[in-house]
Amino acid sequence: MSRPRWVTPGASYLVSRRCLLRLFLLRPDSFVRRVFEFCLAHAAQRFSIRIHAYCVMSNHYHIVLTDTYGELPRFMHWLDEYVAKCLNRHHERTECFWGPGSFNAVRLVDTQAVLAAMLYVHLNPVEAGLTRSASEWPGARSLPGDLMRPARAIDRPRGFFRDKGPVPRTAELKLLLPDQLMELGRDPVATLTDALTEREGELREAMRRSGRTFLGVRRVLAQSPLDRASSEEPRGELSPTVAIRDKLKRVQVLRAFRTFLDAYRDAWRCFAEGNRDVVFPWGTYWMRVRLGVRCADP
Repeated sequence: MSRPRWVTPGASYLVSRRCLLRLFLLRPDSFVRRVFEFCLAHAAQRFSIRIHAYCVMSNHYHIVLTDTYGELPRFMHWLDEYVAKCLNRHHERTECFWGPGSFNAVRLVDTQAVLAAMLYVHLNPVEAGLTRSASEWPGARSLPGDLMRPARAIDRPRGFFRDKGPVPRTAELKLLLPDQLMELGRDPVATLTDALTEREGELREAMRRSGRTFLGVRRVLAQSPLDRASSEEPRGELSPTVAIRDKLKRVQVLRAFRTFLDAYRDAWRCFAEGNRDVVFPWGTYWMRVRLGVRCADP
């Protein structure tokens, strides 16, 4: 039995997904940007997901979001399925698009965890040595100032969706300020912007001292979608499930997650033995949605 996801309404996450073999199948161009942003906008509207920040690199993406009603798996399934179908058609491929397994989701529990995750997403191209600033990245991405802007209408991309199919002709992409950042005590967008600018300067100085240069937009766009990252893939690293700066709260949240896992596994064993009246813990998703098992109240 694989480890179940703990899916509860109102939780915020940093979610990520990587392309098969780290291929550059998401390499930025105008069509890739439209596909991803249209699918993101429609999926967010369809499953009531609040989008806070996103960045699509050449072979992976990151999104910071809040799952209003506990629909994260369905949202991610729709987003990944239709991004893959549209871009496989675009690249004239039929093989798998995403790497094996499922998406990664780190639960963001407190204000500092949300702030750090949003900075991480915005700074991804700079941290990777691709562009000197987050705003230079030519792929689909957001910046702190986008949180203050009205919703943006994105036309449905051509090539895969049927003209008279169920998917609408346009979808509105609106970035929303996370509730956690309202606790910062001043203008949260200004706080995020200042932190982004400061960190960009630190990264540029580190590149200068090391004698390295940024790859630059022209060379990023010159790469083939069938190229792949040449750096060594990290192996054996821990994959966190929660991010929280306060140590006491971290212990409490991890303890609650362990309690959920233990209760889920006990219930699953009873269910496998034929007990269809067993009650699964609150936060159970797959067994509830697919098999209709009973779940405890929050």
